[in-house]
Amino acid sequence: VQLQASGGGSVQAGGSLRPSCVATGNTVAIVSKGWYRRAPGKQRELVAEIESGGSTHYGDSVKGRFTISEIKDKNAWYLEMTSLKPEDTADYYCGADVSPLAGIRYKNWGQGTLVTVSS
Repeated sequence: VQLQASGGGSVQAGGSLRPSCVATGNTVAIVSKGWYRRAPGKQRELVAEIESGGSTHYGDSVKGRFTISEIKDKNAWYLEMTSLKPEDTADYYCGADVSPLAGIRYKNWGQGTLVTVSS
């Protein structure tokens, strides 16, 4: 599975962005889709995740501000980011958990897309 992310950018605090990710290859093996971020000097952290059954999970710092959604027939998902804060500045990565066979599960990553929020 290959992932292609796009849609980062620079905004002022309070603004919105909507990065998206498109998957190609063995997409039927994808069991969850997500967004992660790595801020300067920090470890990568979960931003949002959506599982194949539709349940979603969010990092505490983005709850109520970010929403993850998917477009299943296009093997795509996006992250609606609102009320952005300077602390949201980071490289954002889309990721997918892939399970091609029972008992096998691994994560594939797309390239990062930079989000910069100025005060």
